[in-house]
Amino acid sequence: MDAMPQEITSLVGREVYSNNGVFVGEVEDIRLDLDQEVVTGLALSQLNTDLFRNRLEGHRGVIIPYRWVRAVGDVVLINDVVERLRQPEEDDEIAA
Repeated sequence: MDAMPQEITSLVGREVYSNNGVFVGEVEDIRLDLDQEVVTGLALSQLNTDLFRNRLEGHRGVIIPYRWVRAVGDVVLINDVVERLRQPEEDDEIAA
């Protein structure tokens, strides 16, 4: 059975959690690669201050790479962000 395609704007406003159940933030916008017609990232706001304290001074949010997304449903599940914050890869976490 094929899943019905959903508009990418339906992601806006969804809460984002790590696969360990830790609240990360809320999707505010979506980053797209228009040439390849793919989603490349999710811009998050309403961030969990415990995760991002001392990392976002003067910034409104973060953009997480879409490859971190594990599942999308009522909420968005991503790979464990705490481990990623300890060892950030180049261009994986971008302050907005």
